[in-house]
Amino acid sequence: MIEAISNIQAYTVLAVGLILAFGAIGTAIGFGLLGGKLLDGVARQPELAGVLTGRMFLIAGLLDAVTFIGIGIGMFFTFANPFVAALQSAAG
Repeated sequence: MIEAISNIQAYTVLAVGLILAFGAIGTAIGFGLLGGKLLDGVARQPELAGVLTGRMFLIAGLLDAVTFIGIGIGMFFTFANPFVAALQSAAG
């Protein structure tokens, strides 16, 4: 029983690490593309710099929200692991 719980916790730690890593990588790539497209758009039409910057910050907030959702899911599995609870209830 203790070995099964430790296996579940070990795999959970690996999964949470992957969730956070891929969230960080995805956000970094997204911000890089977003900033590049903003500079490209402002270079083409400088008079729209204010509008484009406002929209960029809106998209940046949504992009960060995806990462925070991943962090929330990771923290849920870290602190309230449903797999351990299911194993404990099945064992009696």
